[in-house]
Amino acid sequence: MSDVDAPSAAARALVTGAYDTHVHIAPDVMERRIDDLGLARRCLEVGLAGFVLKSHYVTTAERAEVVRNAVPGVDALGAITLNGSMGGMNPAAVEIAGRLGARVVWMPTVDSRNQRTNTAADLPGAKPAMWGALQADLHAQGIVPEIVHVVDEDGQVLEIVRKVLRVIARHDMVLATGHLAAPEIVTVVRAAREEGVRRVIVTHPEFTSQRLGVPEQRELAELGALLERCFTTPYTGKVSWDDLFAHIRDVGPEHSIISSDLGQPFNPPVEDGLALFADRLLEAGFSQDEIHKMAVENSRFVAEAPKK
Repeated sequence: MSDVDAPSAAARALVTGAYDTHVHIAPDVMERRIDDLGLARRCLEVGLAGFVLKSHYVTTAERAEVVRNAVPGVDALGAITLNGSMGGMNPAAVEIAGRLGARVVWMPTVDSRNQRTNTAADLPGAKPAMWGALQADLHAQGIVPEIVHVVDEDGQVLEIVRKVLRVIARHDMVLATGHLAAPEIVTVVRAAREEGVRRVIVTHPEFTSQRLGVPEQRELAELGALLERCFTTPYTGKVSWDDLFAHIRDVGPEHSIISSDLGQPFNPPVEDGLALFADRLLEAGFSQDEIHKMAVENSRFVAEAPKK
């Protein structure tokens, strides 16, 4: 399969009814391939149930409600990411997002300690993340948000993080770990379980600034977290496909969820991401049941309505 191929009919069928739980689309502060309504209409055409709107900078719950009303039959879900533009580790922002129906809360990404201080390099030939240029521009203007910390100097989770976790638990939202480092992720996921958070996603553990090892991934799986495998991570060269497949096998497909992380203008259409991923997985020898589990069953668990 080449990088420009369209998904096969078999792959389309395998991911029918799935949610893409990680997309970056317009309106945004950087160029995107498609907008909310356009993607919703395309999801209807290809049989996807819905998607989670991710922004590194703003909450998307209100956008999601507009999309749901404008394109019936597609379940667009809102989210919030706890970077500086949202006030960092901000329980009030999470509470408001929860009341607006946001489904996913990402820990800090671009303003996490790990992302801001990490010196790991992409693999040769990898495409850089689009937000890097925006971050550089903000910093050049002297607009540098404080790093958003999640643990203290002793590695213990901060009380403000626990307050956020309690809000997530009360609204039965999904915790996603953002761009935290491996030790931070384990600490926060343990705290999330203590505070009653029911659903946890470990955000792209193969990403350049994270690169979680198999032992850490297994530990997180034992805590009940789903390991998110994003199509763009290997597609843009940040990890090899073979290493990604090995991680899925070593941790267990039942503990993985696949998403696209698409929306960049130079990458494939967003609505093709899950099916393109399914084709890669089929070629690598994963069974249809394993792919259905990762793409459909696990994404629908993430997307299900909050428990009252």
